[in-house]
Amino acid sequence: MFKEAKVMFIYTETSLHCGSGTSLGVIDLPIQREKYTDYPVCQASGIKGVIREWFETDDADKNDGRIKYVFGPDFGRGDSEAFAGAATFTDARLLLFPVRSLNGVFAYTTSRFALSRLKRDLEMAGVKNIKWNIPPDTGDNVLGVSGSKISDKNNKVVLEEYTFNFRSDNNVEAISEWIADNAIPKGNEYNFWREKAKTDIVVLPDNAFRDFVKLSTEVQARIRINNETKTVDKGALFYEEALPSDSLLYSVLMAHDPACDTDKRPPNLKTHADVMTLLSKLNGKHIQFGGDATIGKGIANVNFLNGVKND
Repeated sequence: MFKEAKVMFIYTETSLHCGSGTSLGVIDLPIQREKYTDYPVCQASGIKGVIREWFETDDADKNDGRIKYVFGPDFGRGDSEAFAGAATFTDARLLLFPVRSLNGVFAYTTSRFALSRLKRDLEMAGVKNIKWNIPPDTGDNVLGVSGSKISDKNNKVVLEEYTFNFRSDNNVEAISEWIADNAIPKGNEYNFWREKAKTDIVVLPDNAFRDFVKLSTEVQARIRINNETKTVDKGALFYEEALPSDSLLYSVLMAHDPACDTDKRPPNLKTHADVMTLLSKLNGKHIQFGGDATIGKGIANVNFLNGVKND
């Protein structure tokens, strides 16, 4: 059982491709998706690998002996001792998905299902004082904040080519305030986005949200040019899917005491508290997740929310 947990929010600043390999469908390189919801997801193994790489390239950490005890031994680099790493990561689940709107440019969309799962994960992580409730099921209505820039004077919301009836809801207002204060990054450059989250988060019917996250992702054509003919090389045109920028995901990070013998632990990594102290260095940092690093994809801001500590 973990002894300390924190929720890590991941706000995408550029489109994100957590790939699932090749496909025989229209999209050659689709993104990872949950089997039973079709929601985009970044699998825990990829999250762990990215974070490990970040620490391995940080001069302050790569040579002090802590990395292999936090993330596990690297047998490909000569580690022969077998033990589990002291950090556990969950899949990065989708919470907010940006959808083009006729009013207000775009809306942060979510669903009762996504919010219910967030609340369950927050409680699992020991986050206290969650003062918002899941809004009621109102059929095909879209729920939002009173005075939202997304709705028009007739209480209609147009997302992509679909029109929904809009209703304000106090629960959504409380949720929007909480997300703006806790999940959107803290820097001054995010002032606009925090204010937008307070007014422009809308809760869609579960089926509508599933359709948007399945059908409204970015699909980009990628090519390689033949230097001699200046045309596309044969077989070098492919289509790649990506989660759009301004999406919000989250993962739960859990810390254990290092699994190796106490006398083998580095002096600054004796307990789960030391593990979480190291991981917390990520808070507020920009990290590149997923593929396509050299063309600027997957740049995200990481924001930690405190959770349980069981000493």
